[in-house]
Amino acid sequence: MNSNFDIIIVGGGAAGFFTAINIVEKNPKLKVAILERGNEVLQKVRISGGGRCNVTHACFEPNELVKFYPRGEKELRGPFHQFCSGDTIEWFEKHGVALKIEEDGRMFPVSNSSQTIIDCFLKATQKLGITVLTGQSVQSIFSPEVSGESVWKIDTQNQQFICEKLVMATGSNPKIWEMLQQKGHAVVSPVPSLFTFNIKDSRIKELPGVSAQVSVKVKDTKLTSTGPLLITHWGMSGPAILKLSAWGARILHDKNYQFTIFVNWLNDIETSEAEKILKDLKQEHAKKTVSKKSPFEITNRLWESLVLASGISTETKWADLSKTQLQNLAKQLTNATFQVNGKSTFKEEFVTAGGIDLKEINFKTMESKLHENLYFAGEIVNIDAITGGFNFQNAWTSGFILANGIS
Repeated sequence: MNSNFDIIIVGGGAAGFFTAINIVEKNPKLKVAILERGNEVLQKVRISGGGRCNVTHACFEPNELVKFYPRGEKELRGPFHQFCSGDTIEWFEKHGVALKIEEDGRMFPVSNSSQTIIDCFLKATQKLGITVLTGQSVQSIFSPEVSGESVWKIDTQNQQFICEKLVMATGSNPKIWEMLQQKGHAVVSPVPSLFTFNIKDSRIKELPGVSAQVSVKVKDTKLTSTGPLLITHWGMSGPAILKLSAWGARILHDKNYQFTIFVNWLNDIETSEAEKILKDLKQEHAKKTVSKKSPFEITNRLWESLVLASGISTETKWADLSKTQLQNLAKQLTNATFQVNGKSTFKEEFVTAGGIDLKEINFKTMESKLHENLYFAGEIVNIDAITGGFNFQNAWTSGFILANGIS
């Protein structure tokens, strides 16, 4: 097998394929290969979005889009002005894949199957003559400075490959990061970025599946978040929690995932205001049972649980509520304290904060500032986003810009 290429891309995931396809579409003369260590390519694409592949998000303004990236906000502004969500939609449509927008802004293939994206990429690589090689685990990388030639040499367990330009699109891969550190690149140590909170608490024990629009704060930090919260068998999940986990990736890691959160089940209603509303309800519904029906936009089951946690029995009438019980209930509704003990991975989202230091990358081309003809695409760099198609958008944008720079 010929092992000489113009460009070699290490990593057969979303960023690797998108980069390869765009390079050869822009310059069909270039000989390009993708090296994948596993036996199959595009595995993360396959399982993402519950097997539907959350391709991007319907946020079309670059300055707004960057706000979804806890790491990379400043660096992505320029790239997003070149290739944004709207360009992603256009690109996929041009390649025969129609996308649809869901209520929450997430975008999926109309087919509702990630296989559509995989087929699109495989068809394009075949059509363009891109070599895709699996079972190629990179053992070592020799830069031109080391080899004394103007080429990069990559040793896998099977053979040596030679190329003029090398693209690293390996995602969160500690072994590859270590190799790049040996080449002088700084790597920001990786920590998990998208995770749910493990909470054992009698108030939510019987409520898996219940959701509410909330605001959440992490005690002794500036971390706050609003949005839907979902109670699960192991604790809490949903966008409000996942946003906190992404923005607080390093802080929560340093706390060893043992911390306290305050949940406002009424979202934007303060404790004093809630107390006033409860006093009015006491007058209005004097003869009715407190626990029976939720007077707020939270479910009856959650309401009853918070009523009981406030020291109010299931038989208590509104008229019989003491001042202390009213205050307790207002606090449970707007400032409920929960102890978090550990985390769980969110579905199939293995997103990591960390990677190649952003200061060492030229974001006009995605080229290394330390080594000529070495490029980065996707999650290998210290960029990550909250859930909702944003991590894929980073893969598409970095791949497109890299292809522009290379070809």
